[in-house]
Amino acid sequence: MMMMDQMLDLPPPLSNEVPMMHHMINGDAPQQVILVQVNPGETFTIRTEDGALQCIQGPAEVPMMSPNGSIPPIHVPPGYVSQVTDRNGSGQCVSRTMRIMLHPSTPTNRLSLLVCLCFSGEELQYTLTDLRPATDYHVRVSTVCNSMKGPSSDARAFTTHSAPPDTPLPPRLSHRTKSSLTLQWKVYVYDILLILFVIPDCIVLSSFHFQGKKNSIFREYYVGHQRHCKVMGLCPAVGYTFRVAALNDIGTSGFSTEVVFNTTGSLPQTSLPPRLAQAGPSWVTLEWTRPNSCSNEEVVTYTLEMQDESKVLNSALLMLLNCRLNCRPLQLITCSGEWRSAPSSLLVCKTTADRPGIFCNPAVNAVTYHSFCVTWEPPQDDGGSGDLTYVLEISEGNLEGISEGPERKHLCEDLKPATSYSLRLSCVNVGGQSLCSDDLTVRTHIPPPGRCQPPSTVGNVKHKEMTLQWGDENMEFSLEMCAMEEGSEPTEVYCGSKTECTVGNLLPGTTYRFQVRAANSAGYGPYSESVEISTAAGPPGQCSPPAINVRSHTCADVTWENKVSSGIDISEYRLDWGRDLDSLELVYSGMETCFQISNLEASADYCCRLQAVNQAGAGPYSDLVMYRTPAAAPDVVSGFCCVDHPLNPTDNEPFSHSTCLALTWDEPHCNGAEITSYSISIGDRIFTTRNETCHIIRDLLPDSKYSLQIRAENEMGPGPFSQTLTVRTRPLPPSPPRLECAAVGPQSLKLRWGFSSRSQLTDDTTYTLQMENRNQRFVVVYRGSSHTFKLQRLSESSQYRFRIQAVSEAGEGPFSETYTFSTTKSLPQTLKAPKVVQLEGNACEVTWESIPPMRGDRISYVLQMLGGRDSDYKQVYKGDETSFQLSGLQWNTDYRMRVFACRRCVDTLQELCGSFSPSAHFNLRRSDATLAVEADITRVPMGKTLTDEQFAGLIVFGVASLSVLMAFLLQLLI
Repeated sequence: MMMMDQMLDLPPPLSNEVPMMHHMINGDAPQQVILVQVNPGETFTIRTEDGALQCIQGPAEVPMMSPNGSIPPIHVPPGYVSQVTDRNGSGQCVSRTMRIMLHPSTPTNRLSLLVCLCFSGEELQYTLTDLRPATDYHVRVSTVCNSMKGPSSDARAFTTHSAPPDTPLPPRLSHRTKSSLTLQWKVYVYDILLILFVIPDCIVLSSFHFQGKKNSIFREYYVGHQRHCKVMGLCPAVGYTFRVAALNDIGTSGFSTEVVFNTTGSLPQTSLPPRLAQAGPSWVTLEWTRPNSCSNEEVVTYTLEMQDESKVLNSALLMLLNCRLNCRPLQLITCSGEWRSAPSSLLVCKTTADRPGIFCNPAVNAVTYHSFCVTWEPPQDDGGSGDLTYVLEISEGNLEGISEGPERKHLCEDLKPATSYSLRLSCVNVGGQSLCSDDLTVRTHIPPPGRCQPPSTVGNVKHKEMTLQWGDENMEFSLEMCAMEEGSEPTEVYCGSKTECTVGNLLPGTTYRFQVRAANSAGYGPYSESVEISTAAGPPGQCSPPAINVRSHTCADVTWENKVSSGIDISEYRLDWGRDLDSLELVYSGMETCFQISNLEASADYCCRLQAVNQAGAGPYSDLVMYRTPAAAPDVVSGFCCVDHPLNPTDNEPFSHSTCLALTWDEPHCNGAEITSYSISIGDRIFTTRNETCHIIRDLLPDSKYSLQIRAENEMGPGPFSQTLTVRTRPLPPSPPRLECAAVGPQSLKLRWGFSSRSQLTDDTTYTLQMENRNQRFVVVYRGSSHTFKLQRLSESSQYRFRIQAVSEAGEGPFSETYTFSTTKSLPQTLKAPKVVQLEGNACEVTWESIPPMRGDRISYVLQMLGGRDSDYKQVYKGDETSFQLSGLQWNTDYRMRVFACRRCVDTLQELCGSFSPSAHFNLRRSDATLAVEADITRVPMGKTLTDEQFAGLIVFGVASLSVLMAFLLQLLI
């Protein structure tokens, strides 16, 4: 057990002020080094690895971890915080934590922080997570509203609690001997608290037979601050298991993963060669002796090598199975711990022979009805011996050995025909006899049959077929037929097991030779004697296809050859003619070999066939012959007529019924050639058109009569003219009337038109009046027979363009020239009755309502007064004001006031005056108070003179009352 290091009395180490992080300290993982920045004028005191104290003057960066992984205690002034950086394989440092700087020029309690944003939202509280233990943190908060950030609050500091250390990495082996192991380890640095390392020793039985002590309990071997330990007093060549834990003032971490390290052992001496204990056909048993230099507690392993194949053994006896060694060398190697002995001398072993392996089935060939030949291949496994003896057994019921020797072929003779035999094969060597092959069944062939009886007819022989029969059943037969003509080859007409056959497709009145032979599995027997049989006379055979000669597109000559009869003279020929196969009809029957067919259609498909007939019946039809008549000129055009409107109008050339004719017709039959054009005859002129069924003839005389004919043309020529069509052109359409403006208003135009000077219009003439819109397109505003039309809802002082057209039975006449009419400006509106207010003395003030400017024109007002015994109104004011004061009036005199508005046109300097307003009546009286006289049209004061409006109302009321009274009296009288 090693002694623990004694710590020197030093200032309190950096604990709460210096945050610490977990890091891995090994050769493979990246190292984290804690750096402390020393400001100018400050001093840091650290303890080196040899225990001496060292002072570091600022400015400087002090690492908190030494190169060998130890952590020296570092004492820093208050207010300093370390900086943790990662040192990767390339040696670069990367900042990982917040850095706090202390400037000498500022107070010591004022820190410079590297702020990290950890929360942004609308909540009023937030929980900080993933903080490091025993670390100082400073937090502050600020507000943001509409992308405007306010000032930050004062920083609030807090320190997290300390925590137990993390689980350290497993220890590493740095050196070992037969009795000692030197271990090193690294831990996670998380704070600068005192950390103790515990390395327990374990005696445990492992899976590789590394035997320690008999118990398996971990025991504590070292507790201290060092990160290396030398374990003494161990056994040689023994495995030990270790684990490590870290502890501080808060608690103890978990143990690291367990690792096993072995002490070294003694070098074993050269192994003795193994000895052969026992050998078999496919195995050997070997044994050897444990080296004397190895103790009983030392674990020794053995390696047995044989022809590049190695097996690691833990025992002194080994059995090698499934190996054919014959004469193969073996050698032994002994291993103790990590030492390996030299190979032993070679041992040559030889296995014994085994019986041969299983055979493949033998092959049988050249099978006849009395013999067959058997062949076979040697087994793949000969048992280690090349001398083999083959045993072939055959059985018809009981097995009998018929062959024994080294040959691999045997001919079995003198066998029974159509008999089944069973075969099996085996072989024998010095190791014994092999297993027999599977039974193979072979059947000898049947001998071929003998000569058959010649065939004979059954029933009557027909002109095209006959039925023949021959020998016994239960056999295969082949029937051959040959014609009596020279050079004819025999033909097989039947092959099967039946003894009767019907031979067809024969020629009438012809002699044929027949012969038959039997067959079985052994082959065919000899042919029977041949027999000659003649067919009966029959109907004629198939005629040759007839030939068709063209005479015209409506006529054709059909000719054919005289058919040789089948024993009987031909009595007649039959010719069928039609458009297709389904419409064939008999058109000729007789002995002639030609026929003329007429009334055919041009460019039409026809077909025909021929049949010969004799006393025995009608023969088959000849092959169908297709025929197409030649093309001809087109047929007569039908449906030739004149239409009111052209079917294909064109915008370039307007259509007029007075000088044009729109013609249409039905397309005639082209007779096999496409129609290329049409010819229209009109008087002594002929118009040629394209392949269309409509045409427009122009430049004709109005109200004239014409006779027309039409014909179609193709590449074969022109067809006949159609029937004469008599048509008459219409009179010329009426000329447009003259358009005038009868009345004009600010929002309306009344137009009128009269007769044209060039043509007299009839009563059925209608007119189409069009007006140009804002898009400069003419639209129809009136269509009818009236001579006047009034347009409403127009804009004042605006120009409008019009044109007119007359339409009659002769058609639509041309449009007139464009007429332009303008609306007038609107008059000012009628004002209400003015208001009169009596002033002091013999004066009064007259006021009236105002009118806004009209389309930029100013409005002026004219005030007129009727007073005393005057009979006419007199103008007392004209101007832009809406009030006027009158003076010098007479007392107790009735006055009437009225006003009207005038529009001053800026463009024409014209003044348009509106109508008079209702008159306002007032009487100038002597009174101290000012009286307001209001216009009252419907009410007249008692004893006063009635106004014009009031007088007119009384007249109307009186007339109405008188009418009602007279109606009542008449009702009573009736």
